[in-house]
Amino acid sequence: MEHIFGLETINSEEATIFELQDAMNKGEVTSRELVMHYMYRIAMFDQSGPKINAMMEMNPDAIFIAEALDQERKSVGPRSPLHGIPVVLKGNIETSDKMHTSAGALALENHITTKDAFLVQKLREAGAIILGKTNMTEWANGMSTSMWAGYSSVGGQTKNPYGDYFSGGSSTGSAAAVAANFTTVAVGTETSASILSPSIQNAIVGIKPTVGLISRTGIIPWSYSQDTAGPMARNVTDAAILLGALAGKDESDPATWKNECSTVDYTAFLDIDGLSTATIGVFRNAPPEKYRDIGEYDEQLFNDAVAVLKESGANVIEDIEIPSFNREWEYNKMNIEFKHAVARYLQSLPAHIPIHTLKELIEWNEQNPEKALKYGQDALKYRSQLDNPLKQQEYILESITDLYYSQNMGIDHALEKYGLDAILFPSYVGADLCARAGYPSIAVPAGFQGNGRAFGITFAGTAFSEPTLIRIAFAFEQKTKLRRMPDLSNPT
Repeated sequence: MEHIFGLETINSEEATIFELQDAMNKGEVTSRELVMHYMYRIAMFDQSGPKINAMMEMNPDAIFIAEALDQERKSVGPRSPLHGIPVVLKGNIETSDKMHTSAGALALENHITTKDAFLVQKLREAGAIILGKTNMTEWANGMSTSMWAGYSSVGGQTKNPYGDYFSGGSSTGSAAAVAANFTTVAVGTETSASILSPSIQNAIVGIKPTVGLISRTGIIPWSYSQDTAGPMARNVTDAAILLGALAGKDESDPATWKNECSTVDYTAFLDIDGLSTATIGVFRNAPPEKYRDIGEYDEQLFNDAVAVLKESGANVIEDIEIPSFNREWEYNKMNIEFKHAVARYLQSLPAHIPIHTLKELIEWNEQNPEKALKYGQDALKYRSQLDNPLKQQEYILESITDLYYSQNMGIDHALEKYGLDAILFPSYVGADLCARAGYPSIAVPAGFQGNGRAFGITFAGTAFSEPTLIRIAFAFEQKTKLRRMPDLSNPT
């Protein structure tokens, strides 16, 4: 059936946004046809067949919106590179339409917001089509210590399109949807590893930006100090385009007030020779417990990636040291911020939602155990018991020590000591350090292991160094082109 959607002239599986725009401008394909193409794939592979279960909900107005944008293209031309391009959003991002915003929590499954998140406003202004909401680890992995990544009581379990492998979390559905070609691009959110982890596991590109580059207004919160949204795509080009559309200063989000990157065109840094002038430090001193799943690390593939950097002219400094990397980090700050942020969000919910406090949420789950408590709620209960959260000594001290050890004695220390443009980490072992620092990282596919499991690498840098990271990641991607589509017709 896919031939009926008019996509024979382009490789819709791997076409970049620029290539899709060129095809639409030439009249070879319409936005309506592109939306229908993705809807067909979702019906055949997400909801049946291998049942990836990446999508939590579809936008019933997507085809109408696409038709309007096709007409606008004809009459006045495209608004931006995202004009008529389908985008899916993680299920904790608010949209003022017919879709729900639940963060995967059954108690919030009927929650329809009245406002778009700030980033959604920007996407709509750019002419993007919100195709649907994606599944996620419930409460962004704030529910239970035993909950499997990519599971929510609303959406069920999202699978890895490449087979029976760890799917990563908590932006699992966004990553799987991109990997399986259910959308052009997706938006995920991260507190620590929630964009980078599923990007690595699903062989896609994920950018965890500097905290403050993208507004958090309208996103169900986790941590005041670490939360950020970010782009997820099949290639660095699309990730750069989406990042430029999402970035912006928001008067409602103080983290963005320092943001001077609202008008940056990140595609200007797509330099195929970007490695030739880069100095990159290779970090190898990560203990096994830093890898969050058995079998995640592949030494040969990591060595192959380092070899590509050297062959491409990069100045590679091996075995760099990051003084604070293996310190005993505390988690009081994150737990306290979760308690305060989620409680505050629940208080703001409309009257028809059955819960408005953490206590009511826990009680509601206990009254619906078969549907709501497959993995229990021990993490939720623990955090709900924290008193006067923002007043605690632990919170105050950790708020400043986290920054000192992750920045001054962490990322910035290594960059300055070795004269680096970026740090290379295997998989996403540097995610927690970068999250505490509020610094950016970009995950890029780096091959597949012998059993078919995806492997990836991350490049990390200092605040607002996204241009440098994009230049390096794009050059690596173009030199290797290691991503491949999963075979959904023959699931393992």
